[in-house]
Amino acid sequence: KIMGILNITPDSFYENSRVKIESVLQKASQMLADGADFIDIGGASTNPFAANAVSAQEESDRVLPIIETLTKNIPKILISIDTFHASVAKQAIETGATMINDVSGGNLDPEMFKTVAKLNVPYILMHSRGTFQTMSQLTDYENVTLDVIADLQQKIMQLRALGVKDIIIDAGFGFAKNLDQNYELMNHLDRFEILNCPVLVGISRKSIIWKALSITPEKALNGKSVLNTIALMKGANILRVHDIKEAKEAIDLTKRCLNFDVKKISNFEHQNSNI
Repeated sequence: KIMGILNITPDSFYENSRVKIESVLQKASQMLADGADFIDIGGASTNPFAANAVSAQEESDRVLPIIETLTKNIPKILISIDTFHASVAKQAIETGATMINDVSGGNLDPEMFKTVAKLNVPYILMHSRGTFQTMSQLTDYENVTLDVIADLQQKIMQLRALGVKDIIIDAGFGFAKNLDQNYELMNHLDRFEILNCPVLVGISRKSIIWKALSITPEKALNGKSVLNTIALMKGANILRVHDIKEAKEAIDLTKRCLNFDVKKISNFEHQNSNI
């Protein structure tokens, strides 16, 4: 599945993802036409260099009118609210959003898990550490893959105990991981199957690409497609992206490759069942 990114912010790290209110309906409609299954709406940048922190009230003021407009004009749209504030999540769901995407994994609002349980909606649990300003210093792992899995597993247990049924996990590429750790996580993404939850990968235009290639986010499209394809081959279920058409192409071609492999093995086993 494809999750399209709509940032109702003036300071997101990728300039082309910033959408003005007057063009949001056109942008969302185009994303859906291009193949997006969900639209992820965020009203606060997680960029550590963003000028000012956004209050929960300001974030609500940004996203709620957008959610209302989209659900009114596109009744079948599936909207994810990208927030770490439980109050914003609650208001967004009540306005028409259907999923919560919490990049803090419950770390920045102690009410988030209880709120998700009460709302009874799918929850994207992302791994992170610290705040957006401190996370770059919090990259001390004994084994980044096992440590991230262990942290997510503990939180999944907390959520299950509260009655949360639908959990999607996100390893948190770019959040409290250095460049090498991001690639180690990508290489071992298939190990996250042990958590028995759908896996979302969000690397679109991130520094994991443009720092490695010494380019800018604007030139990171090809690198994004490469890493998304690797993620798909390693079991990713949802791609969170800015560029819908390219993600759809990556999914279509990867599915052809994987389906061909499965059919080939199945036919071989059938033909040689008596060996």
